[in-house]
Amino acid sequence: MSELLALRRGRVLRVSGIGRTVRAHQGRVWITEENSRRDIVLDPGQSFRLAGPGLALVEAFDDAAISIH
Repeated sequence: MSELLALRRGRVLRVSGIGRTVRAHQGRVWITEENSRRDIVLDPGQSFRLAGPGLALVEAFDDAAISIH
């Protein structure tokens, strides 16, 4: 399993890499991808695979823990 990353509420993490998967382990996170009109919200236990080749932003709605594979 990948290392857990702690995100404090309101903190934004930049992620790049098509095909990488963001998984929420704790807290709620919001993901938006460059050149995409779709936003994703993950609750604990949910994951999302990045579809675009550009940058994605992951923001914590509350204190969260995520992993990126």
